[in-house]
Amino acid sequence: METIDTTHKTKKLHTTTSTLVFVVAIIFLASTMRSPLTGVGPVIPSIREGLGISYFLAGFLTTIPLLAFAVVSPFAPRISRRIGMEYTLFYSIILLTIGIVLRSLGSTSMLIFGTVLIGIAISFGNVLVPGFFKLKYPLHIGLLTGIYTVSMNISAAVSVGISNPIATNTSWGWQGALSIAGILTLITLIIWLPLLRGEKVDLNAISSNSSNTPEIKIWKKPLAWAIAFAMGFQSLLFYCSISWLPEILASQGYSADKAGWLTSVMQMSQIPMTFLIPIFAEKLRSQRPFVYMFTILYIIGFVGLFLKLTDFTVLWMICIGLAGGASFGILMMLFTLRTKTAYEAAQISGFAQSIGYLLAATGPVLFGFLHDVTGSWNSPNILFIVSALILFFTANIGAKDRYL
Repeated sequence: METIDTTHKTKKLHTTTSTLVFVVAIIFLASTMRSPLTGVGPVIPSIREGLGISYFLAGFLTTIPLLAFAVVSPFAPRISRRIGMEYTLFYSIILLTIGIVLRSLGSTSMLIFGTVLIGIAISFGNVLVPGFFKLKYPLHIGLLTGIYTVSMNISAAVSVGISNPIATNTSWGWQGALSIAGILTLITLIIWLPLLRGEKVDLNAISSNSSNTPEIKIWKKPLAWAIAFAMGFQSLLFYCSISWLPEILASQGYSADKAGWLTSVMQMSQIPMTFLIPIFAEKLRSQRPFVYMFTILYIIGFVGLFLKLTDFTVLWMICIGLAGGASFGILMMLFTLRTKTAYEAAQISGFAQSIGYLLAATGPVLFGFLHDVTGSWNSPNILFIVSALILFFTANIGAKDRYL
């Protein structure tokens, strides 16, 4: 198997056919990483009505993938080291397609089982992509991360906006709304084929210049724990927003369709930040100024939502979206900025996402539980604000200029 010389640190992006294919493949891969998840929130009422499940169980539809992320993430670097990143990601997309099909069959058991497979499949992309960029084009990590995250957020926003109209205004119902993501996975599989035939990255050559070099004991590094907790609270804010903002906005007087599109506005607002922040963050020694910026935006948005200032709801959604895009962009970059090799980047990515998503998994269920107990969204809204403050303290530690 032909491999890339991973000790070569001056590899640049050139406008060649292989590079264009790589970028297009990354764009479509990114489109499958969030759209199967973000389309669930707006159709939760339809799912609850169709299957007769509670708010508590509905919260698990978002929690299940997060638990899968937590369990699978630590194993992703080792699996990819054995069979290669390109093939690992290709097989994960196949698994993702199967999960989407099973989830859309219309029964509670298949809904849950399909969601489990979706979470397992997405775990590999979450963990491996930062290291993949560090290996392929180490001088353009920020640009590639920006392209990746923008593509991810565009597809996620579209999924949020169209899922409820499909579920309520067509004969497809919520099953059809959830199955739409399968179109993207099929396209991704086709576009990914040239990467399987082209030059491969070799993870066995990147662990401190020797495949026999012991792995860093990530769990003994305080910096790794700070990044992990930051990842957890950033993810908690994202998945709770996607899951419950449509319901929260509906409780403030918006129709289901408008609540879905307002949530889509929040998602779309992430796009400029997810593109620009990685590019700028790569050029700075410390990323702390960005941490202060996204914290202020989070607080403005969530306080406005808590106070039910509905005349400015669009503004609150934009602030939350900008904050979410900036915080996600920073954390994606910390995996590469705080490590010296691509395998270390994959290690910290797997560790941080395992711990972080385990923490984040409590969010959607906790939000649903608090609503069931109190009968209002006030307590969940307060939890948004508290989580944003904890994210500030943990991300501020991770953003300091140093290596693991």
